[in-house]
Amino acid sequence: MNPRRLTPSMSLLLAFEASARLMSFTQAGRELSLSQSAISKQVQALEALLGVALFRREGRRLLLTAAGEVYQRELAQGLQRIRSASLQAIAHGTGAGALHLAALPTFTAKWLLPKLSDFYKEHPGVLVHIHSRIGRFDPDPAGVDAVIGVGDGDWPGLQAHHLLDEYVVPVMSPQVAREFPVKRPADLAGHLLLQLASRSDVWQRWFQAHGLDEAAMRPGPRFELTSHLIQAAASGIGVGLLPQFLVRDELASGVLVQPTAEPFATGAAYYLFIPKAKADLPPVAAFRNWLLDQAMQ
Repeated sequence: MNPRRLTPSMSLLLAFEASARLMSFTQAGRELSLSQSAISKQVQALEALLGVALFRREGRRLLLTAAGEVYQRELAQGLQRIRSASLQAIAHGTGAGALHLAALPTFTAKWLLPKLSDFYKEHPGVLVHIHSRIGRFDPDPAGVDAVIGVGDGDWPGLQAHHLLDEYVVPVMSPQVAREFPVKRPADLAGHLLLQLASRSDVWQRWFQAHGLDEAAMRPGPRFELTSHLIQAAASGIGVGLLPQFLVRDELASGVLVQPTAEPFATGAAYYLFIPKAKADLPPVAAFRNWLLDQAMQ
């Protein structure tokens, strides 16, 4: 097969990608500073080269064919990798640039963002684009350069840099604490226990560590986001078992109270994960060094 058929020109690919993303030749033309007619001709040229229709029309609507949907999905990942490679090359030349960071939403809001202005003071030429992510995913097709996650530090293919060990404490609203006092761990057995969907076993482990009967637990609603669970606890819905550093402000202000003083080590920790191929990029290395220094403080 002719190699040219498998490697269309970048102008054809960009015209198709923009049209498929925007579902409009006119809008794609505006984005690429071309006329609607030029975009249409480039898409037709790509279809002729591939020998397959990528778009179809229903009335005035522009739609992708089945082949077009597959091509768009694969092409979007390829273009993202090309853009990432270009940024990496630019970063090596200038020491500046940008990095895309995927991070836990509540960790970002409570711990990272209050400190991030210091990073910009030290590295004014680097931009950190933050994406909220929970759970594991493939950073490469997502265009992500680094990830802040929680777990055991084992993420195949990624370098793990330890940030913080996780210690959780029970928290509740002052009103709940007054109405149903907790003087010892066993008193929590009568409370509704709020759960984090991604860490649903933490209460069970807390009960086991305190020698309490798990059958006495009252499992409450589950929340995807830690910030929602914090708000639920502050609203008096139930008792949360949360990382101590994430509720420091609420405990200091009295929005939440901590009925038992001893923190419980979950065995998990917060890590910065970096794909090995990106570890030496100047923006990534600068952020990694700064973040590890912040964690030590």
